[in-house]
Amino acid sequence: MIPIHVFEGQTLALFGLGLSGIASARALEAGGARVLAWDDAEDARNAAASLGIEIADLKGVDWSSVAALILAPGVPLTHPEPHWTVKQAQTANVEIIGDTELFFRERDRLRSGARVVAITGTNGKSTTAALIAHVLAEAGLETALGGNIGTAILDLPPLSDTQVYVIEFSSYQIDLTPSLKADAAALINITPDHLDRHGDLENYAAVKARIFSGLLESGSAVIGIDDRHCREIADSLDGPYDVAQVSVKTSVDDGVSVSEGILHQIRGGVEKAVVDLAGIGSLRGEHNAQNAAVAFALGRSLGLELADIEKGLRTFPGLEHRMEEVGQLGKVLFINDSKGTNADAAAHALSSFENIFWIAGGLAKEGGISGLKDHFPRISHAYLIGEAAEDFAHVLQGKAEYSICGTLDRAVVAAAADAAASGSAEPVVLLSPACASFDQFRSFAVRGDAFKSAVARLEGVVLRRGEAA
Repeated sequence: MIPIHVFEGQTLALFGLGLSGIASARALEAGGARVLAWDDAEDARNAAASLGIEIADLKGVDWSSVAALILAPGVPLTHPEPHWTVKQAQTANVEIIGDTELFFRERDRLRSGARVVAITGTNGKSTTAALIAHVLAEAGLETALGGNIGTAILDLPPLSDTQVYVIEFSSYQIDLTPSLKADAAALINITPDHLDRHGDLENYAAVKARIFSGLLESGSAVIGIDDRHCREIADSLDGPYDVAQVSVKTSVDDGVSVSEGILHQIRGGVEKAVVDLAGIGSLRGEHNAQNAAVAFALGRSLGLELADIEKGLRTFPGLEHRMEEVGQLGKVLFINDSKGTNADAAAHALSSFENIFWIAGGLAKEGGISGLKDHFPRISHAYLIGEAAEDFAHVLQGKAEYSICGTLDRAVVAAAADAAASGSAEPVVLLSPACASFDQFRSFAVRGDAFKSAVARLEGVVLRRGEAA
């Protein structure tokens, strides 16, 4: 835990008692503040109360005595309309911040030499954050990974001068962190997402761009330039810090590019390093090449040697449910990409393989899979599950063979049998649903675990952890 002393002796309101809310309440209380916490869900309030957190209905709070509202990142700040706690705080002229802001204020209070690597983007930010954290740890640095990935930021180890904090930021968290000051910051890409929470794509991009707003003079900005909004942001960066551009579409004069699986670091138009990404199973596909390039640029900006970065890239195990290699049955490889909850994410997975036995379906997102037509030639057969099965079948009709399996268990068995009998040299059974999970599973992680369990039950399969099922 990171105790937060910046509000010592003061009273704060806190709304949202998920992981970050609980961590914030405990950290503030450890630092001598009084926290009045609330959540609209009774179960969440009861769970927090069992931990000794003071529960108070914020509708009845005297806001004149409140120093700040600590808002969970999942709670609407501006769109589609401000949450009721936000309106109350604004009426009382009470500032509204998040747990990540508490972290930076405490670092400033302590004048800590702890370094911060801040990472955001629409897609790939979790993989990139985990990858650079792995690279740093493999190079022998004290590294803590958290924020929007896994561990709440205030549940990370206490601030120390030797620590490097790798923090993944969602757009919601950036909105709640006016004092964001990183030693190195990365913006990977921008595509339409969360527009209901930001109004439009322009506002969303403007929020993402603030990852660089407090970058230290000695710091480094790493930015992907393969989409229009990021290119415009890159062109607007004019701080005293170093800027490294990243592309998997074209070469760059200052930064990192990837072409045909080869990573090139360029400084002032001169090539400084070359890394072959071929054979790194956890970094397959163009999207992971972009993640690797961003991580490489961050590593170099933090002073890592080329050999240390390359070692970290090659030993990266990948993230669970994101292009995760589950196991192999003879020549058939099983890939769990349950995090592929929309067509854009599924496109990354489909573009990474040939001879795909594709398991797709669930609770459909807007647009379905019509945007994946360019990838249909890679699909040997599709196995459709969940509510979207009939709609997906209609889109695939005449373009790719398919079966409506209904459930994930049946799809795994059918796909495994067909892949083994296909005669393909490297057939892949790929779960990348292009759908939310909520029709059959409570989360993409539960769906991914179900896929892995179904694969493990196949006779003769060898799991990636080396055990024969």
